[in-house]
Amino acid sequence: MNLKKGIYALGVSLLVTANAIAQSEVTKQIQYLSGTDVKNTKTWDFWATGGRQSGFWTSIQVPSHWEQQGFGGYNYGRDYVTYGKNFRFEDEKGLYKHQFDVPSNWQGKDVYVVFEGSMTDTEVKINGKSAGPIHQGAFYRFKYNISDKLNYGQKNLLEATVSKMSADNSVNNAERLADYWVFGGIYRPVYLEALPKENIDWTAIDAKATGAFSMNVYLNNAQAGRDIVAEIIDKQGKVVGTVTTKATGGDSVVNLRTTIKKPLLWTAETPNLYSVNIYIKNGENTIFKTSDKFGFRTIEVRKQDGIYLNGTKIKMKGVNRHVFWPEYGRATFPEADLIDAKLIKEMNMNAVRCSHYPPDKNFLRLCDSLGIYVLDELAGWQKAYSTKAGAPLVKEMVTRDVNHPSIILWSNGNEGGHNFDLDDDYGKYDLSKRTVIHAHHKPGNAINGIDCNHYEDYYSTQKILADTNIYMVTEFLHAQDDGGAGAGLADFWELHWNAKKGAGGFIWDLADEGIMRTDQNNMLDVNGVNAPDGIVGPHREKEGSFYAIREIYSPVRITLKNLPPNFKGEIPVENRFHFTNLNQCKFQWELVNFKKRDDATSGYTVAKKAAVTAPNVAPTAKGALKVILPEDWKNYDALALTAFDPQNNELYRWTWKVKSNAQLLESILAGKTGAAVNVTEIDSLITLKASGISVSFNKNTGKLAGVANDNNNYKLSLNNGPVLVSGNATFNGLKHYKEGEQHVIESSYSGDLKYVKWRMSPNGMLQMDYEYALNGDYWFTGISFNYPENFVLGAKWLGKGPARVWKNRIYGTTYNVFENRNNDTQTGRAPWIYPEFKGYFADVVWLELNTVEGRFTVATPNDDLFVRLFNFYGLSGIKPHPDLPSGDLSFLDRIPPIGTKLGLNISPNTKVLGPLSELNKVNAPIRRTLYFYFGIPKTTENRQFTMPKENILTD
Repeated sequence: MNLKKGIYALGVSLLVTANAIAQSEVTKQIQYLSGTDVKNTKTWDFWATGGRQSGFWTSIQVPSHWEQQGFGGYNYGRDYVTYGKNFRFEDEKGLYKHQFDVPSNWQGKDVYVVFEGSMTDTEVKINGKSAGPIHQGAFYRFKYNISDKLNYGQKNLLEATVSKMSADNSVNNAERLADYWVFGGIYRPVYLEALPKENIDWTAIDAKATGAFSMNVYLNNAQAGRDIVAEIIDKQGKVVGTVTTKATGGDSVVNLRTTIKKPLLWTAETPNLYSVNIYIKNGENTIFKTSDKFGFRTIEVRKQDGIYLNGTKIKMKGVNRHVFWPEYGRATFPEADLIDAKLIKEMNMNAVRCSHYPPDKNFLRLCDSLGIYVLDELAGWQKAYSTKAGAPLVKEMVTRDVNHPSIILWSNGNEGGHNFDLDDDYGKYDLSKRTVIHAHHKPGNAINGIDCNHYEDYYSTQKILADTNIYMVTEFLHAQDDGGAGAGLADFWELHWNAKKGAGGFIWDLADEGIMRTDQNNMLDVNGVNAPDGIVGPHREKEGSFYAIREIYSPVRITLKNLPPNFKGEIPVENRFHFTNLNQCKFQWELVNFKKRDDATSGYTVAKKAAVTAPNVAPTAKGALKVILPEDWKNYDALALTAFDPQNNELYRWTWKVKSNAQLLESILAGKTGAAVNVTEIDSLITLKASGISVSFNKNTGKLAGVANDNNNYKLSLNNGPVLVSGNATFNGLKHYKEGEQHVIESSYSGDLKYVKWRMSPNGMLQMDYEYALNGDYWFTGISFNYPENFVLGAKWLGKGPARVWKNRIYGTTYNVFENRNNDTQTGRAPWIYPEFKGYFADVVWLELNTVEGRFTVATPNDDLFVRLFNFYGLSGIKPHPDLPSGDLSFLDRIPPIGTKLGLNISPNTKVLGPLSELNKVNAPIRRTLYFYFGIPKTTENRQFTMPKENILTD
């Protein structure tokens, strides 16, 4: 070894080590006693006083809820509905013990034990000595200075007694007697903090859009005359501002002020973050150093006008979110936070309400960096903390969260859980003086110029928006089962977008709260109708509303339904960004060909594509996209357009058919010419037969009686149709005759059904033409057949998907060839396999059903056909809602709207949710043609069905 090189390397190593030691002497040091999250835990000793595995010492993983570790009993917070005041978990406690080492060089420092969250009352001892007063409140960070209780360089013992129920009834009322799962245990991390005696406890930053920067620095033991220095650093690491002041001595607060020129501003569209390093200095020597992140932005609530960010009015496209994961309850892990934040952004939402408690701090960091407006909420489901219990919790919440630029408002409780005495407490700790709201459910409870009234119908919303206050609804369109959420949202969003005082709102809620019951063979329990309230499933499986919300909330708004006959490439567009010009976005067109019915796979192939010049359309303005297409563009099946935001995230993809249905059906209808159609009559049946396909009709009813395919040696159980699903029809008689190569069976009716005319061609293709005429309001219109649901293996179709639709939730579907295996999912219930197989599917061109009896195809040359697949419901209840058409397999021209959970009391009066939720108004004859083909070769193997990978997110 070269001696000089060795000495040099040793010197560098010693210098790095020395710098690290020096750095540790002036910064906060962290030592985790628990794991860092619920997936990275540590083992502690544990004793449960009641329920499962109780009455003896064993071990537990920390952080976690003890229920998920096999201890105690489960409780949904509304147990009082069933059990009165005799709560099952009243006396259930957990006793924790954990030995830990403390470095000897920590002696002389301030050492704290910090609990990020513990449910609920928590008594802490260190080496047998009380660490401090029992902490009451499950969702808040608390800490104790234990410097004088530690054995430095030796073993130490932490003991914690955690009680599910608080000794303070107001804490139970605010946190546990609620409409959500409640748990027990130390569910967020526990760690030690070691700081020099002179240190910074916390900071509060107010950084305005003008560049004005103000920061309160809360000092511990800082000697008088110390320099308190702040360095503001941009994302490139460049120091863009420095400010210094002097400490006055002891525990005190100092204010630092400066101005930054032309800062990059923080919004949900431009989440620009800065860092600030804060020092306590003695001359050139650093005594203590800490840092934080923040954003420059100005929040204003302009009464009788709106909520403004950086001088621009903003509207909330928001969702309520519980901190929850099926395997872990409210204990969390970073990937879960990221999944939820990305789902919110993917739905083109810009806001989240932290219901009904402050979340883990990592989620707020993601909202800062990804760009999501946050309502940070003090617990209080429908009853409030007492002032004595609540005041320290407000302080703990605000001092932890105050510097997150994503937090734009504080929420002082939910639906009556407001202690008015606490309203002014937020401003004691928040230098920027954010507005405090009450998320309430009764009219007349507006505060600070903002009305947040929950679950108003469409017409009441119109009245509130015309009233005095800004209306920012903190819960609406309750998403139990398949109701609410995206259903009815388009009408509500237009109200808020176009109203001066409309500030948007927050859908209830993001995910079904299904807990994995360790006492019931790990089943997922949503507590009946209480907890399946999500836009996505427990593991974030995407329901139909997810896709609808994504289109409705797309900041690039395109409402073109069909390409006009004289389409020249111009597509009207509206910019619904608040801060972004559309020329900052990217656009791409594609000409695509759909997969054929007989192809092994579903989907489409892209034939040609190119970028589209982004138009200069200012925020909230309207303009046009000009798509320059090749001369042969009409030779392709469809045109697709995709919009991307400035960060290259896909906003939405629209698809329009280029070819007509008739053109798209050419490959299906163009069969080989066979022998003449054979007609036989036996008793009450008349049978048409061609190319081995036999179709029988009942002469007494005019209905389809049976289908057979000689070539495949199978019979098909499709029968008992067509039946008119709304209106009345009396069968008058049947006649049959030859018409060219075809043979026709024509049924006549009196009533609303005018005629049904079947035509069989020599190739076995069956055509059905029919007409009906209705006048009035109807849930659904069209015809049905019977087919055994349990015989069906799956379906493949060209139409809109992947999700099923309702009249008031047509959005979010797009043209493609989709394939789905039969599943029994009822939305919000196990097994959470999406998209649901059963339901209403829109704009179907052709549909192939794969059954145990063989495959058959139904198609239409007409637009706007809805296909109803089998038996399902939208909302559970005493009576599932809405009612279904008769039969099993329906071909419809109108489908029903769906309500919400809170609309069930007035069901079926869904019209209170807005124009799209009204019944179908019909006053003209409806004519349609359907094609049926029963000659598809029968295969011995089942077709392989593939679900989109993005449809389910797992941990």
